[in-house]
Order: sequence, then structure tokens, then C-alpha cells
Amino acid sequence: MEHRLDWALAACARILRPVVRLALAMGVKHPHLEELLRDLLIEEAQRSWRQQGVKRPNLSQISVTTGLNRKAVTAKVRSTVDPLPHTELSAAAKTFTLWLQMMTGDDALRRLPVTTESEEPSFERVARLASRGNIHHRTILDELVRLNMVAEDSGVAELMSDGFVPVEDLQSMLAFLGDNGRDHLLAAVSNTLGESPRMLERAVYARGLTLEDCESIERLARERWAGLHHELAREMTKAVDRAPADSKARIRVGIYTYYEDDEAAPKKSGPSR
Repeated sequence: MEHRLDWALAACARILRPVVRLALAMGVKHPHLEELLRDLLIEEAQRSWRQQGVKRPNLSQISVTTGLNRKAVTAKVRSTVDPLPHTELSAAAKTFTLWLQMMTGDDALRRLPVTTESEEPSFERVARLASRGNIHHRTILDELVRLNMVAEDSGVAELMSDGFVPVEDLQSMLAFLGDNGRDHLLAAVSNTLGESPRMLERAVYARGLTLEDCESIERLARERWAGLHHELAREMTKAVDRAPADSKARIRVGIYTYYEDDEAAPKKSGPSR
């Protein structure tokens, strides 16, 4: 198609603009992004060739696919280093999610004794169940307290947030940004390239509102998401428990809202996908 490249570049520009905004805010410069883009091009080219049955693509194949010269391809001798934690592996996140799920039917469970000799619920039991006993409950509690998601006083732990959003920890926030943004875009890219199965990837959009209306709509989305979040967490927990030990499939379900006062916006337009 004549305009295929232009369309693809325009889509990439829309996707990359927030990435560039983040990079500049964090002090990332052009050489850093250039090196990162080169490495990702090579890694994705290797993945693409492997999917076509080529176990070890050679320099020429990677060079032709990426447009990089052989010297640049040769210079990459190891995989990209990722210094961010993987959010799905966080024992703190798993414990927080299970605790929030338990609290759905009984708000009194917002406060739990850290430990107890009786059969009553305790933070220790929640942490042990969520981490499968692999991490001591004290370590998990200290991490949640550090993130200001849980408060501890006189042997009692209290849930202080309704969502695992570690705003006090930049590294964790960047990890969630990377993981959530990656999977959202992977779903959209998979659908655009016609891969199967088709992924759920929808949004509704309107322009010409007041900021107050935007805030009200966001509150509605947050309220509806809270119920769906608990339901999904229950189903995922059951699925993990009944899956064979060698199961490797993963799933992430998310929701987002974004609004701003766009002074350069055209006239009003009604809701759309």
C-alpha cells in the first residue's frame, strides 16, 4: 500500500510522544534513546525470524530487517538489561490484592492483627497465602508500610489504599508504567496486525466537556472498576491454583482514563470508540 509507511510512522509518533515526554522529564537524552531503539530493533528482528522458523538469524538477515548496518548489529553482544522489577512477581502486590479481595465482603477486614494465635484472619496468614509461604510476612508488611499503602500500629495493620499504586516509589511506578503500557500496546498491535485470537481493546471518547464533567466520569469508571477488579482477581486466583505446575500463560486486564483541558481542540464531538 502506497501510504502504509506514513500511516505506521504517524501511529508510532502518537505512541512515542508520551514516552518522549517521560524520557525528557527523567533526564533521558537522545543518545540513550538511540541506543535503546537500536537494541530493541535487533531483539524484535531476532524474535520475528525465530517465529518464521529460523533458530539463529544471521547478521545479514537482522541487518536487512532493521535497516541497521552489520557493524551496529555486531556491536550488540548481549540482551537489553532491564533494571526495573517485574510487577507481576511482587509479593507485596499479591498480598495487597488478596487483602483487598477479602475486604470486599467485610470492610472490618481493613484492619488485621499482624499475627494472632487464634483462627481469625491476620496479616501473617494473608501474606503467607499470597506469597505461598516463600517470603516472610514481616518483609512484605515493611514494604507495604514503606509504600504508604498500609499503616501499622500496636500490632495491627490497616489497609490505607484501594489500589496497588506505589506513588512513593519511583522505581515501582516506572515498573507499573512499563508493564501496563507494554501489555496495553501489545493487545492493540496484535489486533492491528490481524493476529489471533483478537484481544479485548476498547475505549470510549468525547470532546467538548468541562473538566468537572471529566472528573465525574472518571469517578464512575473508578467505581465500576473496583467491582470488576475483585471479580477478576478471584477468577485469576482460582485459575492459578488449578493450573498444572508447568503452565506458563499470562494475562493482564486493565483500565485507564485520561483527560485534559485541550485548548487546541476543535468543536464538540460525541462519544466514540
